[in-house]
This record gives sequence, C-alpha cells and structure tokens, in this order.
Amino acid sequence: GRIGLQLRATLENITRLRAEGEDFRWYLKLKCGNCGEVSEKWQYLRLMDSAPLKGGRGSATMVQKCKLCSRENSIDILSQTIKPYNAEDSEKFKTIVEFECRGLEPVDFQPQAGFAAEGAESGTPFNDINLLEKDWNDYDEKTKESVGIYEVTHKFVKC
Repeated sequence: GRIGLQLRATLENITRLRAEGEDFRWYLKLKCGNCGEVSEKWQYLRLMDSAPLKGGRGSATMVQKCKLCSRENSIDILSQTIKPYNAEDSEKFKTIVEFECRGLEPVDFQPQAGFAAEGAESGTPFNDINLLEKDWNDYDEKTKESVGIYEVTHKFVKC
C-alpha cells in the first residue's frame, strides 16, 4: 500500500522547504509487515537507488530480506509525489513524499542533511539544510532578516 510521510514545521521567512536531488537520503526505520520486526538502525532510501525484485517483477528503491522471517520485502519512493513544504503550510501537516510499500512499512523518520529552501520574500537559496536537531536557522542578507525552520515533526498516513 501507499504510505505518505507528512511533515509539520514552523517556518520563519522561508518557503519551498524540500528534499533536494536524486541522492537525497530519506532516513527511515522499517517494520516487516509479516512478522513485525523493526529495524534497529536507521536505513535510508534514495531516488537514485534501484534493486531488482525477485522473479523479474521490476524493481524497487529498496529490496530487503527480513532478518527474522526471511521474507523479501520492498519499498519504493514515488518520485512524482515529492512536494515542497511552503510558507502557507507552516504549522500544518503536509504530505511531502509517498512510498509504495510491499511488506515493509516505515514507522519512524529522521530528517537529516540535504534539504533546501528559499527566502519567502527574497528567493535567496539556502542549501544543505540539516534538520537532525529539528531546528535550523540562518540569516537572509537580502532582507536583513533571520530565517528558520523550527519544531520539525512528522507522521505517516495511509494514502
């Protein structure tokens, strides 16, 4: 099934917060839909990655065998669903990406480096934003204002 990752954050003088590039890493903890085993380590998915599915059924972003029950599961990033988080979305949950899940379900998300955004008024680009601390701030020279992303939180929803 399809599962959406929703983000909520407070944006200060900033808009178009987004996952930048094919090599952006979506850090997830994944649960096996068969036996319920949850990965201990953070695993990342990237658009540029692709692994073949057993029996020639195409490919997925990640294919892995469950350590406990040995079932082969897969998860795919649906690239057309990746959306920016804009100024008008501030303090509201918005789906920023959807995953096609076959036996693997994301149960946790950790934002890290690789986000980009721009000044709401100025369009000043801010690249390589790291949201690991759930807060980020900088200064927009063009508008002489501080910019920031605060109280980053998330949830998963069935699509």
